[in-house]
Amino acid sequence: MSAGASPSAQRLSVSALGTHALLFETAGPLDAQVQQRMLALADVAAEWSEVQEAVPGMNNLLLVLAAAAGAGGELAQRVQRAWANPVARPRTPRVFELPVVYGGEHGLDLAHVAQHNGLSTQEVVALHSRATYTVFCLGAHPGFAYLGGLDARLHTPRRAQPRLKVLAGSVAIGGAQAGVQAQTLPSGWNLIGFTDRKFFDPTSAVPALLAPGDVVRFRAVEVLT
Repeated sequence: MSAGASPSAQRLSVSALGTHALLFETAGPLDAQVQQRMLALADVAAEWSEVQEAVPGMNNLLLVLAAAAGAGGELAQRVQRAWANPVARPRTPRVFELPVVYGGEHGLDLAHVAQHNGLSTQEVVALHSRATYTVFCLGAHPGFAYLGGLDARLHTPRRAQPRLKVLAGSVAIGGAQAGVQAQTLPSGWNLIGFTDRKFFDPTSAVPALLAPGDVVRFRAVEVLT
């Protein structure tokens, strides 16, 4: 594939984060194809002796190094070669089905999302629960998963004034992405429903329920007005 064939084929930009980390980013659009390549790159880089941890992000990859990045230039070229010549890694995604009560006191923005997009609330619920989502990365707060796959007809800008307390389990839309609040914290995302699944448990061996590459589906169990 040539460098101009697609955004995902372009070279990654690289920047140092302190002395023990390198951040690689693509200028490509936010889509599942680019994200799958980034996950594959993370799998490859995690096996290198120089890398202590490979953390895939939203169209980027953070490499935490085992030692100071004195040979960072050599490692960066190695990453560029791996990005330009991706190796398919067999990956069987885990699938999570999340029961959701849409609307009501925990879905205060359902009507706003509908009005913003010229839809009925029932159409919002149908479009949201019909889609299949992929966990692009974890961020914002522990356990929070940025989900790609939101129907373009539901894209809604984040609130100008964030709420100071949004309950864990709140199902939300932020711009072109879907997500579920993993902890009770402030948020400017549009709240459309609630699920009773627990997404972060600090006492567990694996604290976060979801991981990059997982598949999420929402199942409507009730729609409140």
